[in-house]
Amino acid sequence: MSAPRPLIAHRRFGIRRPARHHGRMQQTLSAAALEFLAERHLATLTTLRADGSPHVVPVGFTWDADRGVARVITFAGAAKAANAAGGGRAAVCQVDGARWLTFEGAVTVRRDADGVAAAVAAYAARYRPPKVRDDRVVVEIDVDRVLCNRGLRA
Repeated sequence: MSAPRPLIAHRRFGIRRPARHHGRMQQTLSAAALEFLAERHLATLTTLRADGSPHVVPVGFTWDADRGVARVITFAGAAKAANAAGGGRAAVCQVDGARWLTFEGAVTVRRDADGVAAAVAAYAARYRPPKVRDDRVVVEIDVDRVLCNRGLRA
């Protein structure tokens, strides 16, 4: 499997190649994009099944701007967690009318208690506290590409 491609610097999307500082991506997003991310919207998460076909489901997600990571909380037995555990790439796309923003990147699953607790807290702050589950995991996308509509471009 080849390494993930770097963030594409499209003039038409106004996306800039991120700088990496101490292993963390500093993603450049416009003020309009950040405002859109702060609004309470659902999104779609696309992961890849073992046969390479897309698995697309509605989700709530959070954006960690400091680390350049999008997170989705789920349970260990979910198809999205199984697909993400296989590695590869994933995308999360938030849509509201003509406004849309997609984060793409390498995907992993976190199971550590601290990471899960932090992701649950971030989800609760954006949406509402989720049901308590002992088998909670976090699907993390290390974002290396951002796509959006014209109004959200940097």
